[in-house]
Amino acid sequence: MQITVDNIKCGGCAGSITKKLSAAFNTDTIDVNIEQGVVTIDLDDSKKEELVQVLLDLGYPETDSVHGFDSAKAKAKSFVSCAIGKMDK
Repeated sequence: MQITVDNIKCGGCAGSITKKLSAAFNTDTIDVNIEQGVVTIDLDDSKKEELVQVLLDLGYPETDSVHGFDSAKAKAKSFVSCAIGKMDK
C-alpha cells in the first residue's frame, strides 16, 4: 500500500515513520521516499484508516487531509518526530 503524506523532510522523519509503523503493524517491509513524501508498506488495504491515523499522530497526515489549525498541529508534531528520528540514529 502506498500513501502520500505531508511534512517528510529528512532521514530523521523517515526513521521515525519506519520505527513507528514497524511496531504498529509488525512488518519490516516499509519504504519512505523522502523526496516524494510517499510511504510504502506491505499492509492489507483494510488497514488504511489505521495507517492514516498512525501517520497523523506522528505529524505526517495524508496529503490534503488536514487544513488550517490541524495542519499547523501536524507540522509541529512532525518536527518532534523528526528530532526523535535523528536522535535514534
